[in-house]
Amino acid sequence: MPKADGARSGVLPWVVWTALGALAAALAIGLVSARLGAGFEPASALDRALLLYGVGPRIATAILAGAALGLAGALMQAALDNPLAEPATLGVSAGAQLGLGLLAIAAPDIGGFAREGAAFLGGTAAVALVIALSWRRGLDPVTVVLCGMIVATIASGLSAALILANGDYLFALLIWGGGSLVQQGWGPAWAIGAALIAGSIGAALLARALGVLSAGEPGARSLGAPVAAIRTAALGVGVLLATTVAAEVGLIAFVGLAAPTLARLSGARSTRHVLLAAPATGAILLWLTDGAVQQFGTGDALPTGAATAFLGAPLLLWMLPRLRMADRPGASVRPGPRSSARLVALCAALALLVFAAALALGRGPDGWSIATGGDFLALLPFRLPRAVAAAAAGAMLAAAGVVLQRLTANPLASPEVLGVGAGAGVGLAVVLVTAGAASATLELAGAACGAMAALLLMLALATRSRLGPERLLLAGAAISALCLAAVNAVIAGGSAGAFALLGWISGSTSAVGPSEAIAGCLAAVVLIAALAPLRRWLDVLPLGEAVARGVGLELTAARAALTVIAALLTAVASLIAGPLSFVGLVAPHMAYAAGLTRPALHLAGAVALGAGLMVAADLLGRTVIYPYQLPLGLFASLIGGGYLVLALRAR
Repeated sequence: MPKADGARSGVLPWVVWTALGALAAALAIGLVSARLGAGFEPASALDRALLLYGVGPRIATAILAGAALGLAGALMQAALDNPLAEPATLGVSAGAQLGLGLLAIAAPDIGGFAREGAAFLGGTAAVALVIALSWRRGLDPVTVVLCGMIVATIASGLSAALILANGDYLFALLIWGGGSLVQQGWGPAWAIGAALIAGSIGAALLARALGVLSAGEPGARSLGAPVAAIRTAALGVGVLLATTVAAEVGLIAFVGLAAPTLARLSGARSTRHVLLAAPATGAILLWLTDGAVQQFGTGDALPTGAATAFLGAPLLLWMLPRLRMADRPGASVRPGPRSSARLVALCAALALLVFAAALALGRGPDGWSIATGGDFLALLPFRLPRAVAAAAAGAMLAAAGVVLQRLTANPLASPEVLGVGAGAGVGLAVVLVTAGAASATLELAGAACGAMAALLLMLALATRSRLGPERLLLAGAAISALCLAAVNAVIAGGSAGAFALLGWISGSTSAVGPSEAIAGCLAAVVLIAALAPLRRWLDVLPLGEAVARGVGLELTAARAALTVIAALLTAVASLIAGPLSFVGLVAPHMAYAAGLTRPALHLAGAVALGAGLMVAADLLGRTVIYPYQLPLGLFASLIGGGYLVLALRAR
């Protein structure tokens, strides 16, 4: 009887996948039959053209692209021995997008395979940077994915900056980012098919070596296997597959993660079996998703690439408690013997110095200059509002970071890393789609609701699944990807709010006026002041539930109040700075590392440092490539991302 049960359990996955494949085929047949008349002939010449150059190529492209991404994910996971590795989590997709954007600006008329080459170079550069950043920690799965998240964030910020600077010219890149499978010929299907054939040959040649590598790097080296060469070859083949798909149809999220994972859950155990099953699984997943997107009335309003994110992000959340990873607690920071009050004063002085530099320092046709006298007064109406808004955003993100780090007892938590800022973007997108040109109050309300929903989901996951600090960060990455996929779907739709959302993602302060600056400053003062009487809660909560209850703290009320304040802080700050910056992580971490460990001092120091960091980012964005300007969020993400990498490497 046990043997019979085992046989049935082994057959069941094949039955399920056969049924899913049949459903995908049925949806495809329905789309084809809609263009057919009597005698299974096209109803008109237009229907014939649509079948030959639209519906048929789209079906073939969905199947081939899904298979290519499934194989790419399987190769990357085998090469790094990391069940979370795939083109999106390693930054390959974002790097490919940046490479295509740079090609479109530098050589728009170049033909041949230049598009595939640019995507391949961008994806290769991204994955090489991720490997270099995580090498010292032995390519630890969590470190690799977190470094991939950082690289992808920076690359996405650069791509958004390119699109904003060349809006009309690069609008196609904006739509492409959503991952649309709409086809006008067989060219993309042939290109992806050729890459899939080459990748399959490479995977077949690497299968045995990757099987040896799955036993562990020490064991593979003892057998004389060239570990570095195997990894490089497997990653190269995976990048080739993923970037070819990206160059032809855009960004298709999470199929590379879902296909190998579901193949293993369906019974594929050895590396060879996963390499065989993952392409079939990926083909069915993308074919079924694209058929559902077309069949159930969404048309092209929801790009298929965004729809797959709604599948992959929940899968990543489901996987986290089941992964065999050791959650290593962060090293405690011992405060030095220096005076805490003096440290806070020093942080405030540094912030004021940066603020003064932002008002006086500039760059013109004759180079750098310091404005004085009449020039200073003439430039003040232009520089002061954006500097005040940037300082307010940085202060609020830092305060929210302090709250989240103490609420979750995680020194690497922040509004950006935990997806709270991206949740604010979903709320903002809902308002812009439903209300059009909405008022600032309505936009703030939408952003606040989105941020609060994302934060409540994160806290529920942390409590119910008992995720450790590093898994919690990966859960935040999944929520952020899910939220940004929804935002990208709206952007790719080309609606009136698309460019407004794109500007929000990049975090630009160039259009901030006096009224917005004053509103942001008042919000920062009120919300940060609301934390002052709650400093006892911030001191007790990191010690655990038992201690908190022992001293009489009402946990539900405390967590609810802090959640609301953190969500409001993030929502207001995200409207100014966008979701890309890591200031909410960097400023609290720097303040704590300096010795400001008590809640009030930690909050004061972090707020000062956050304001200074954001103003510095705005100053750099205004001056680095004069006469053009770069978004505030881009430079903030560069500063914060670099610090996060250093924190992960040194921890």
